[in-house]
Amino acid sequence: MIYLVLASVIFAFSPSLIKGRLGGLDPAFITAARLGLALLVFAPFVRLKGLASLAAAGFGAIGAIQFGLMYLAYNASFRHLQAYEVALFTLTTPILVTLFADALERRLRPRALLAALLAVVGAALVLVKSSRLSVSLTGLGLVTLSNLAFAVGQVLYQRLRARHAGLRDRDIFWLLCAGGFAVAVVALLNRDVTVTLTTTHLATLAYLGIVASGLGFFLWNIGATRVGVGRLAVMNNAKVPLMVSVSLLVFGERTNLASLGASFALMAAAVWLAEKRPA
Repeated sequence: MIYLVLASVIFAFSPSLIKGRLGGLDPAFITAARLGLALLVFAPFVRLKGLASLAAAGFGAIGAIQFGLMYLAYNASFRHLQAYEVALFTLTTPILVTLFADALERRLRPRALLAALLAVVGAALVLVKSSRLSVSLTGLGLVTLSNLAFAVGQVLYQRLRARHAGLRDRDIFWLLCAGGFAVAVVALLNRDVTVTLTTTHLATLAYLGIVASGLGFFLWNIGATRVGVGRLAVMNNAKVPLMVSVSLLVFGERTNLASLGASFALMAAAVWLAEKRPA
């Protein structure tokens, strides 16, 4: 659990830094830069001896989903939403974790579907106040895609990692970063991007790539292997109040606090409903 808590603290500053410090940069470039730096951090630790090529490809594919696809959608969402909105809408991740884990086990809990609907209502409380509703809906769609990719990646990593108990997480984490980086590079090569970097850009990318993407997700995935699916789902939201608080208090974003509070309460209730065990 401590790994998930530490990762949540590290992640708390990411939305505001992306929105406030990297707002003019292309989302695919930000993704490639972050994952490229994380790739360099973990390159010295890679140990693949004894790991079957199929398993190695599996970890790479998980990284392509959990990090590559997730970051592309996540970074793009900041062009349509405030940082606190992006943070708030990540509250749907644990519901998606629950639904995907249930799907793999070939069962369906009606409470999870009801929770998903409740989360949508919670998001709507923020969106309906927006004067750019169509743009905000685009942003919500991107965050939801990001949440889905992150949820799928976590559950798949948890399951595949359990089959290779003899491995250390640091031995294979490079594979996840490599998978995500490959997706980001492909996306970047298909775009006409011109990048001019300032000192602020470089410092922010260094923090996001080395600390948040590197250390943060390494701690998160270790934590994911040490808890059950239910606790993992709930811990996905431990970082949300921190992210929203940093956006509002540290970086000075403004919002209707009543709508934000009601939205957060509905989404929190949705998570509780999704994870509540039968009596």
